[in-house]
Amino acid sequence: MSSIVTSELKSPQAVILVGGRGTRLGSLTEATPKPLLKVGYQPFLDHLICNLARYGFRRILLLAGYLGHQMQSLVERWRSAGIDIDCMIEPLAAGTAGALHHAADRLDEQFLLVNGDALVDMNYLDLLVNQSWAPGLLARAALRRIKDKSGDGGIELNGERINVFEERSEKTDSGIISVGIYWLDRSILNMISALPCSLEQTIMPALAKKGRLGGRIYDGYYIDIDTPADLTRAGMEIPSWWRRPALFLDRDGVVNVDVGYAHHPSQIKWLPGVQDAIRLANEEGYFVFIVTNQAGVAHGYYDELAVLNLHSWMQAQLRSCGAHVDEWRYCPYHPDGIVDAYRQHHPDRKPKPGMLLDIISRWPICREGSFLIGDRDTDMAAAAAAGISGYIVEKEQIFDQVRTAIKECRRKKYIAQSHLAFNNTEPEMGYKFLRK
Repeated sequence: MSSIVTSELKSPQAVILVGGRGTRLGSLTEATPKPLLKVGYQPFLDHLICNLARYGFRRILLLAGYLGHQMQSLVERWRSAGIDIDCMIEPLAAGTAGALHHAADRLDEQFLLVNGDALVDMNYLDLLVNQSWAPGLLARAALRRIKDKSGDGGIELNGERINVFEERSEKTDSGIISVGIYWLDRSILNMISALPCSLEQTIMPALAKKGRLGGRIYDGYYIDIDTPADLTRAGMEIPSWWRRPALFLDRDGVVNVDVGYAHHPSQIKWLPGVQDAIRLANEEGYFVFIVTNQAGVAHGYYDELAVLNLHSWMQAQLRSCGAHVDEWRYCPYHPDGIVDAYRQHHPDRKPKPGMLLDIISRWPICREGSFLIGDRDTDMAAAAAAGISGYIVEKEQIFDQVRTAIKECRRKKYIAQSHLAFNNTEPEMGYKFLRK
């Protein structure tokens, strides 16, 4: 059967803070750490890790404290799903910066830091694209606007540089706050003079004063689980939030110029606008999938490893411009192939819809609003058989083509919103579709 790419060129690292006591949740956290409280059928942390993994963060370090030993079963489950994940329990509570200090030898030179009790619908990769940010920043923060920031701190933003960073504020007017997601340079640990030490109270304000802290506002869905009411709301909203339409793309002739059986990076020339189109779909809340016939394997021109390596390289290229594909699927079979193992009619080979149907069965996809862009009638036939719309690619205008289709989807209100009714029908929805 067709294969799934589950690894790439070195994945960026995500570090998740999961050591808090969660006192505002009262008795709910007496025997369970806050990130492991159930939201739907699985712990809140499962949803967060799944969202990170979608964006290519498949190297994850949990920094635990309170009841940290309970993280082990979650770690083992995610390892079985192909995620390189580990958990480090700090010896003594030392604040958020102190937790990083204890883990210093486990941290990449740059890494993503995420609070383990909040979920944000944003393109994490936007924080990583160096060329799109002002130079000289040691930290980049994800921000959001709120109507009442009392008790939530305050941020003064000048362009994309943060001039003032306050963890707490008594002001009750509208303003900008951090959502607890940062792209950090490990050198900030040199600013820790004593433990305990807080990122929000000590490090971030100091970076802001030095002009070394950047920030952007992201207005996607946000929820934390700080209180029992928040936890209840998360259980009602997050399963519906996962359900969304998908963009399916053929590869050769749609994503890259079709040179005939491309199987090496040197043969790839991206079509104009396609990387931006994929990023747009990411940021508009769409899943994105590549579904491509690769009969070159059956014809003996190259093997499956070449396809996997090429897709890994293409994924890394997309990541460098802040875009990602959720899953790369290919069908190596052809009825006239010369390689015996691949010479057959196969339900995954377009115009048959096997690849699309399998993805739809495993991911929480709304068929309504989903669409495929291809360059052949076989692509259109596969889309129709899978019950989604199909469009022939407009090769010089694919960005506008994707934007128009998504705008039409929004007009028809196909994209799932947080107020939709809770549909708790997927016991493993938070991670099953990432398994090998």
